[in-house]
Amino acid sequence: DHLVLKPAAEIYRGVLPQFVQTGVSNFFANINDVLVALNNLLQGKFLNAVSDVGRIAVNTTAGLLGVIDVATEIGLEKNNEDFGQTLGFWGVGNGPFLMLPFLGPSNLRDVIGRVVDYKLDPLTYVDPSRDRNQLWALRFVNRRSELLETTTILETAALDPYEFVRDAYFQRR
Repeated sequence: DHLVLKPAAEIYRGVLPQFVQTGVSNFFANINDVLVALNNLLQGKFLNAVSDVGRIAVNTTAGLLGVIDVATEIGLEKNNEDFGQTLGFWGVGNGPFLMLPFLGPSNLRDVIGRVVDYKLDPLTYVDPSRDRNQLWALRFVNRRSELLETTTILETAALDPYEFVRDAYFQRR
């Protein structure tokens, strides 16, 4: 992180105008809404799943492949579900806390969920692999740039960064 991702995120943040960064974030959020819709469906949250499909349709068309978040502007609320949460909904316990290189905090259930989400993620099926890898790299750098302020807070405010991240992760999940 300190040698590659953080410097790349800082350059990304410094070079690209805010509206471009927002467009990139929106683009990847639109792709992620496919997974969110599927997980809402698997959890029996049918109205949320329909709303998510509506978000995808509106943002992909009127929002220029999701670069502009038109769906939020027209009142389609953004949901946030993943397969780890679906497993939790189905009664699977958390398991031990894990700190994954490059991916950050997790637990055993969410690691399994991440594997399933990866296999279902539309980016996984982009061909050729060069394009897929560039999209994944952009997604990682964009996400890391969104977390730059969080890293600063963590480094300055936390007495024990590991414990702080663990507790924050469990509170969020």
